[in-house]
Amino acid sequence: MNVAVVTVGDELLAGRTTDTNATWLCERLADRGATVERVTTVPDRIAAIARVVNEYRAEYDAVIVTGGLGPTHDDVTMAGIAAALGRSLEEHEEALAWLEEDGYSRAELTEGTAALPEGARALHNDVGVAPGATLEGVYVLPGVPTEMRAMFESIKSEFSGTTTHLVEVVADEPESALLDRLAEVQDRFDVSVGSYPGESVRLTVESTDEEIAEAAAAWLREHVETA
Repeated sequence: MNVAVVTVGDELLAGRTTDTNATWLCERLADRGATVERVTTVPDRIAAIARVVNEYRAEYDAVIVTGGLGPTHDDVTMAGIAAALGRSLEEHEEALAWLEEDGYSRAELTEGTAALPEGARALHNDVGVAPGATLEGVYVLPGVPTEMRAMFESIKSEFSGTTTHLVEVVADEPESALLDRLAEVQDRFDVSVGSYPGESVRLTVESTDEEIAEAAAAWLREHVETA
């Protein structure tokens, strides 16, 4: 399952807020065997959200969008999703019923709190107020990390794929000196190899077969200087 992640927020683009949502989602999706092929941040503008979501939903099995939910002036994500899907925004009766069960009367809720694209399935916000939504392979989650994580947990079963096994080896050699060993381990084993330099070089070997991944890592440990 190929997935794109879109995070929404002017504050992300200005560097005022760190985008932890994308990293967390990528980790959880990888754990489930789904492949994230695109992570994009867009501003709080309906046209920008609609353009990116419309492009990605044609390319990927699912698009997860986080941020910009609620009734305030800069919460325009639902409108952007509706525009991308050619739907109108409507008050969602099921979402309103959930909120009432949580102790919110309709009179207390700001207008637009439960406005979702027509035909969407509402996603209940167990630790917040504004509901999420899913429709046509697009999943819309809150931007508040605690709310986003709780909501994703409620839908994680809808994301799947072939689980891969990753093993790490730390090498105490310059990355440029490792090129021959990196090429050879890929010739010997059916693995993907990553190389990430820093104070030392972190090497990763990844395979859908755990035994092959472990064997490739063992071969590397024998053939590189380890930290």
